[in-house]
Amino acid sequence: MSGQGEQAGRVKGSPVFMDYDQVELDRCYDQSNWSPNQAIVHSRSEINSAGARERLGGAIRLSYGPTEIEKLDLFKAKQPGAPIMIYVHGGAWRSGSSSRCHAPAELFHGAGVNFIALDFINVDEAGGSLFPMIDQVRRAVAWVWSNAASFDADPERIYVFGHSSGAHLTGNILTTDWEGQYGVPNTILKGGVVCSGMYELAPVRLSARSKYVNFTDEMVEQLSSIRHIDRLHCPIVVAYGDCESPEFQRQSREFGQAVEKAGKPVKTIVARGYNHFEIAETLSNPYGILGRASLKLMRRDFKGEPRT
Repeated sequence: MSGQGEQAGRVKGSPVFMDYDQVELDRCYDQSNWSPNQAIVHSRSEINSAGARERLGGAIRLSYGPTEIEKLDLFKAKQPGAPIMIYVHGGAWRSGSSSRCHAPAELFHGAGVNFIALDFINVDEAGGSLFPMIDQVRRAVAWVWSNAASFDADPERIYVFGHSSGAHLTGNILTTDWEGQYGVPNTILKGGVVCSGMYELAPVRLSARSKYVNFTDEMVEQLSSIRHIDRLHCPIVVAYGDCESPEFQRQSREFGQAVEKAGKPVKTIVARGYNHFEIAETLSNPYGILGRASLKLMRRDFKGEPRT
């Protein structure tokens, strides 16, 4: 096993998952070990988000639920009837906010797309449970579908993007039983992009993340999106960088393979030379890996035929 920060000469312990011992598995679920420029990228994200807000005239803040955190930031498209891209932020389930992921709003606004960034509770505030986070982001998507007409958007063209722990949440959004749980059509989403996420929680439960997430058998079963691909009803893009930890690469690779095996439309993208945090920046560039893939997803299916 390689990676920055590895201690030379360390005696390997007993396997915990696959061939990883506890130290190795913990490192694989802590991206700071693999991204020495993490702080720089986060600072750049805040700067670029502030610049996008200034150039676009700020976001419209709307409530999608009853609690203070259940709000979203809307950058409204110029023309009525435009599609919607919903951004679900990452942060190891513990941090992050909608205001730190406004940079891509400029790309989507320029492409004639409504851009929405979600805020939601974090796992510490939720007492170690991921269920409140999942419920909030799902309710936010259902709210957008139900209220799209109020901001002149097209409810039949909703797409969702998630990065890191936000990709885990997005994987669950994409595999929601919408009709049974939220009373909206199962076809509520027309496409999704998941980047550098976790789609099977069993190995995550064995890692140091269990110190702040109270994993249960129910949580692992219900919130591992790779186990619920039968509920996926739209094309997706699965992306990851080849400079990420081996586990994040494996999780993404196997999720894409499982979706393909199930006969569902999927495109898996490996970003060469990008680490976990750098790849998210490419969503803000129309020629970037994620920006290009997201715009293509919104405009065409994977056979190259225009969407109607």
